[in-house]
Amino acid sequence: MTSPAFETATPDRTAYLDRVAATDLGRSYKGRMLDELDIRPGQTALDLGCGPGTDLASLARAVTATGTVIGVDHDRATVDTARERTADQSTVSVRLGDLHDLPLPDGTADRARTDRVLQHVADPAQALREIHRVLRPGGRLVMGEPDWDTLAVDHPDSDLSRAYTRFVADEVVRNARIGRELPRLAAAAGFAVPAVIPVTPVFRDAEAADRILGLERTTRRAVAAGHLTEDGAGRWLDHLSTGPFLAAVTFYLVVAERS
Repeated sequence: MTSPAFETATPDRTAYLDRVAATDLGRSYKGRMLDELDIRPGQTALDLGCGPGTDLASLARAVTATGTVIGVDHDRATVDTARERTADQSTVSVRLGDLHDLPLPDGTADRARTDRVLQHVADPAQALREIHRVLRPGGRLVMGEPDWDTLAVDHPDSDLSRAYTRFVADEVVRNARIGRELPRLAAAAGFAVPAVIPVTPVFRDAEAADRILGLERTTRRAVAAGHLTEDGAGRWLDHLSTGPFLAAVTFYLVVAERS
């Protein structure tokens, strides 16, 4: 079931986040998120779930030397990495904290972003209420989240494709359908939602897709969970690694505003 086209070892979190950010897809959607934030010089911007600080420098450039950028993440190791990476930027601070209970006073910020974070949290609705609390009136939140139920991977056996997507959406990602749910959850938290922007990357190269999707690692988990047989998994991966390849998943950028 192993193919040289696919990774078998799980990359560490920092390496993976840096990898995605360096792709054409990463640069494109992150640039669109920054545009939608519409940051002004002197504002305070939050990067919630900032990870190793991949996007803190771009936020710092947007707020300029007169503004403030605050990164928050729950993982001590990535917070330490983000602090090291931004040590020379006086406008940036990074805090250890939980999105469900942000270590920030009411009305702290003008802008906030979450990037592929809410798919993993225990309670997205509570996280959105907290973000609403820490934004000032007129503040803007931009969220980017995939909808894993839209994952489509072409294969001659469509039953294998459906089984793989069901496994990802039902068992791999905690909030797999958060992309489509965000407008409703944001409205319930008190936000207006002026824009929902779908972004659907299409992968034509199996190795490039695997570096983001972890195709073989996920297939192994699907076999262990009983969603695919060993034979089915072998046929699935064999075609993905040797035949013409196509995969796509829809990613939603959701703009929310605090009244």
